[in-house]
Amino acid sequence: MKCPQCSHIDTRIADSRLSRDGVIVRRRRICEQCNYRFTTAETREVLDVMVIKKSGIKERYSSEKLLKAVSISLHKRPFTQDKIRDFILKIEVDLFKKDPKEISTKQIGDTVLKHLKVFDEVAYIRFASIYRDFRTIKGFRHEIDKLLQD
Repeated sequence: MKCPQCSHIDTRIADSRLSRDGVIVRRRRICEQCNYRFTTAETREVLDVMVIKKSGIKERYSSEKLLKAVSISLHKRPFTQDKIRDFILKIEVDLFKKDPKEISTKQIGDTVLKHLKVFDEVAYIRFASIYRDFRTIKGFRHEIDKLLQD
């Protein structure tokens, strides 16, 4: 790991800790040259999972696309980028716990909604309005009524 301060390539790990949910490993590192201390976070990388779109086209799964979509729904909500990234990791753990080779956009959307319902209700409605393609105010009302019933 390259030091962010002096760009020296030799750093040592001073401490490692698992996140509360066990998805992220946080490592405290020290540069061997300048003694700069910094923290890194390690996560599982999702490889070779194909997403099947509504049209039937397949494309490689992109964590960045999911982050972008969820970040739009969380725009101007009281969450830091780190909190949003941790949230994305929880969604991915749920999506890929069975280690699928293919996953549909419907499965992804439904899983995001399930997590957003608990995480932030406003973001849930925002995401649902795009994902479920509300055409009228009745779509919003129906989704809000369902949310209030739960």
